Amino acid sequence: MKLAAERVDWTVHGHKLLDDVSLAVEAGETFGLIGPNGSGKTTLLRVLAGLRRPKSGRVLVDGLPMTRMRQRDIARSISFVEQQAETLDRIEVREAVALGRTPFLSPLRSWSDQDDAIVSRALDDVGMRHLAGRLWHTLSGGERQRVHIARALAQQPSILLLDEPTNHLDIRHQLSILQLVRQLPVTVVIALHDLNQAMDCDRIGVMDAGCLVDIGTPRRVLTADRLQRTFGVHADILDDPQDDRRILRFRHAL
Repeated sequence: MKLAAERVDWTVHGHKLLDDVSLAVEAGETFGLIGPNGSGKTTLLRVLAGLRRPKSGRVLVDGLPMTRMRQRDIARSISFVEQQAETLDRIEVREAVALGRTPFLSPLRSWSDQDDAIVSRALDDVGMRHLAGRLWHTLSGGERQRVHIARALAQQPSILLLDEPTNHLDIRHQLSILQLVRQLPVTVVIALHDLNQAMDCDRIGVMDAGCLVDIGTPRRVLTADRLQRTFGVHADILDDPQDDRRILRFRHAL
């Protein structure tokens, strides 16, 4: 599925958090969002997910304006993994992941063995099957993050939005989650804090003060000049001779 934003604005108390943002993400593409804290990445993801309605402009899913879609249809197409999503309910891990199947249930379509299998597969994909019976409040921050991602996978979306999904994860689980995301046959928009991780996206967009200031392939966008202007750091851009990957090494701008 394609996902697009056309001239999207979002304002809170007179402060513009998104300013005339337009982008188009192709079906099956992995699109990275980068930018300093407070640049608008999370707000844009929430607008793309249908959780916030833009003050002006519009979001389109496969060319259809989101305002013309039922909420259930949006939930069946788009899954959003937020940075932090807490609950006070005494809920087990498997029950939390099973919430991803909610958009597909109705009085005419009750829980089935297929739903059970989908939830089990999602738990396996994030390495949480062995903790399926644990209570949510007993989990570590990293374990909770993996449950959030499993819930999104159980939803079987065509479009997956992730807001810094590797927060709270150790390096091994960061790599496994990012590899899993890259292998999924879905359209992905992912906000990333680690710019070296952004190198693996098909394209990236740079957010700064609510504006999308640059967009393109990582090699074209992540230049020393762009990194200094947007992030205020000097960067050395190195080429790994083993796999032709680029590696960024940062120094504080004086």
